[in-house]
Amino acid sequence: MYPIGYNYSMRAATGKTPLWFIWILAVLLLVSAGITYRVLATGLKRIVDTAITLPVPLSAFPSQIGNWVGKDLSIPNITKEYMEKNFADDFVSRRYVNSVTKTWADVYIVYCSSRPGGILGHRPRVCYPGYGWIHDGTEPLQFISRAGRQIPCLIHRFHKPAPMNEQKVVLNFYILNGQLTADENDFSGLLGRRPNIAGDWARYVAQVQISSVLENSIRTIAKDVTDLVLDYLPDRNGKVRAVEYSDIIDDVLK
Repeated sequence: MYPIGYNYSMRAATGKTPLWFIWILAVLLLVSAGITYRVLATGLKRIVDTAITLPVPLSAFPSQIGNWVGKDLSIPNITKEYMEKNFADDFVSRRYVNSVTKTWADVYIVYCSSRPGGILGHRPRVCYPGYGWIHDGTEPLQFISRAGRQIPCLIHRFHKPAPMNEQKVVLNFYILNGQLTADENDFSGLLGRRPNIAGDWARYVAQVQISSVLENSIRTIAKDVTDLVLDYLPDRNGKVRAVEYSDIIDDVLK
């Protein structure tokens, strides 16, 4: 359909559309495309900026596991901002002390689902050097959980030079859509970076990071807590087993 006032006889005589009409049409198409892009970009940003909630929040993770008694660690505001920037939808950070041996270990679990690849920003070799730790080495390892699962992981070693003279050992592994892995290449590609537009809590990457000054402490508690961690995260079928026994259920299931 041509605009009011269009000279139909001119087009009939020449067989061509006037140049001014082509320019007007091009401008209208550009304006329309710009409006569509802004609407879609705003909608996508709103989706990505909205945290995807687990059926049972990680804050409900048990504070007592066998001889281990945990207490939540305070998270500085700068760390919270860093976590939000790297798309952490949920997390728990807790220090567990063994009532028998008096040893301790920090357990940190972070769940990224709105943009699963955001977990790469939480890697030990990114986080620890950012806080002044010097990386001494990394080695692959497997350990057996209390339920008999073989868990692949990486052991990272860091230190702070004088006058601090601190040492820290960090055990780290990931859960990718219910599957265990220690290989960051499994989720660092385009698929991991793609936003979770559907809001599916079963599409995620979670990180389990256990740290202490003693390697024996992290190995011991890793065996004790890993099966429970897997209960609080969706399995390959999207089921969260903790729903069956946790006292704290997220509003999405109410």
